[in-house]
Amino acid sequence: MALPALSTNAWGSNAVRRLAWLALVLGLAAWSADFLYGVFLKYQGSNAASMGMFADRKGWLFTHLAGGALTIALGPVQLLRQAVDAVRPAHRWTGRVYLMGLLVACTGAAGLLATSPAPVEIRVAFGATMLAWVATAAVGIAAIRRGQVTTHRAWMMRNYWVTLAPVSFRLLLPSAIALGLTPSPGLIATLLWASWVTPLLLHEAVVRLLRIGRAGDTLSAPEPFA
Repeated sequence: MALPALSTNAWGSNAVRRLAWLALVLGLAAWSADFLYGVFLKYQGSNAASMGMFADRKGWLFTHLAGGALTIALGPVQLLRQAVDAVRPAHRWTGRVYLMGLLVACTGAAGLLATSPAPVEIRVAFGATMLAWVATAAVGIAAIRRGQVTTHRAWMMRNYWVTLAPVSFRLLLPSAIALGLTPSPGLIATLLWASWVTPLLLHEAVVRLLRIGRAGDTLSAPEPFA
């Protein structure tokens, strides 16, 4: 059965859409801040007990965490450009810092993967996450260099969903355990995949619904997701 067309008028005025986008960004920011605080509490002591399997790989771990924290924190600032005009002048510069953080985080991740004693399925899942992170950023950068602003926004939104993979994983693992699942290597690997694949699939579903809604409205403004 065909989906009913959703008129953009149903989403309200441009001001309402901006407020909805702002609410989403602030929600992601709060969710991310809680995750970063939890990571800080876990590793602030840098002792063997808190480091666990990373005790002899602190350099790689902290390189990864530093770059990752920067991208997680700056992501909402970049997304605010869609709703708050005042942040637009800084968008290019904060975007460059965001990408630097991504490269630093990937350097640490590569070091952790190369020295990891984890089962192969977990290492493959981590490696796939890193590749997805780099690939979405690369497509977004290539788009903006060609002047394709809408395409750039779409791919950087996808990139930020991958950035939030560890935040999603932190929610998925306790949920799986609460359902009675044993945290085996297979389950960990599956959740690592799900932590970024699921948000991307949901993103694409929303994009397509919004496009259906715009199809009959010739005056609709571009949506921040698309």
